Amino acid sequence: MRDVALESLAEFPEKLERFFAAFPHSLLNWRPVSWDGMPSERLTAIEQLCHIRDIERDGYHVRVKRVLEEDCPVLPDIPGEQLAIDRQYATASVEEVLRDFLSAREETISVISHLSRDHLKRKAIFEGQPTTLEGLIHFLCSHDHQHLAGLHWLLGKHEKTGVRVDFPN
Repeated sequence: MRDVALESLAEFPEKLERFFAAFPHSLLNWRPVSWDGMPSERLTAIEQLCHIRDIERDGYHVRVKRVLEEDCPVLPDIPGEQLAIDRQYATASVEEVLRDFLSAREETISVISHLSRDHLKRKAIFEGQPTTLEGLIHFLCSHDHQHLAGLHWLLGKHEKTGVRVDFPN
């Protein structure tokens, strides 16, 4: 399973970069009136991007290191919406964030690709539940897709609010 996860992790930066190349710049900080149905945190497009970068570095890099160095560490949640405010995500540069994310992802893949079977079976508590380091790797893959879905949701929500429907009399 690790090979499948590594492949997913390696492919994601290109998907994200292609997506943002086509994303309307005018919508980077757009917020819908309602967030009902949002598959990720309630973050704008630029905030989603910054969140992906920061969770990679401040979340998964730290989590992996702790699982490798500690016996069954309790890994805290990272409040994504609060980080967006504290770190002023709204003013970030897409190009800079993508570059930083790619660098962080390359580091993640380098570490993960060298882990032994014993390393992958090391235990931790994540989101209140027991898991393994291999489980954390799958959660990271899931996190990628969750936020890509959030970005698609933002575009869909914007199109929905901008569509004018003419009904016959």
